[in-house]
Amino acid sequence: MPSALLDLILPPRCAGCGAPGALACSSCRAELLREPAPRPPDPPPRGLPDCWSATAYDGAARRMILACKERGRTALVPVLAAAVSACVAAWAAGRPAGGGVRPEVWLVPVPSARAASRRRGHDPVRAVAAAAARELCRRGRPAALAPLLRQGRRVADQAGLGSAERAVNLSGAFEVVPGPAARPRPSGRGPGAVAVVLVDDVVTTGTTLAEAARALRAAGAEPSAAVTIAATRRRRRIGDYHGQ
Repeated sequence: MPSALLDLILPPRCAGCGAPGALACSSCRAELLREPAPRPPDPPPRGLPDCWSATAYDGAARRMILACKERGRTALVPVLAAAVSACVAAWAAGRPAGGGVRPEVWLVPVPSARAASRRRGHDPVRAVAAAAARELCRRGRPAALAPLLRQGRRVADQAGLGSAERAVNLSGAFEVVPGPAARPRPSGRGPGAVAVVLVDDVVTTGTTLAEAARALRAAGAEPSAAVTIAATRRRRRIGDYHGQ
């Protein structure tokens, strides 16, 4: 039986700590929102935009992300989206608004592999980005889901790959969806401007976000930032080097 259905008929337990009473208890929600801050990978790949995350990829945050992503607990989407929207708000608060105008935020989800979406039965990153856009609007910041990217070719599973291997695996993997409706407006400030923000669940080496940024730039849109729910605590590996 799918986990999403079980969540409706069984007494809920927190996906972060297992405590009964709620799908995400107040303590684990607080952990997700603990400290929105810049958390770029070390070393960052060339082309990575300003990179923020809501928390570290461990503990309750890791368990909740995996429960939603891999075990179909889609009721967690609003919880994870709250972390993304808080992170976007924290990032935007540090940017000067030219002429007092706050640009609309376009949240661009990093596309999942088609095979992964079929296996999971949903696209968690897109769902989280859409919910985060709604949350930002409710809080008075203009925002919209902008699914501008798709996978242009197959890529191998990234698990276990270092930054150099990931860079090779992902090189040229993303492209902007064709058609005039998908063309991003110019980034910047002033009336009609948008702030293009990439969204993913976890940042590890940063190569996925850097490749997504490359694809946007190729279509004429400069991404202002990349935001994730969580960031891994990485240790440099032999073979990892700047620019990959």
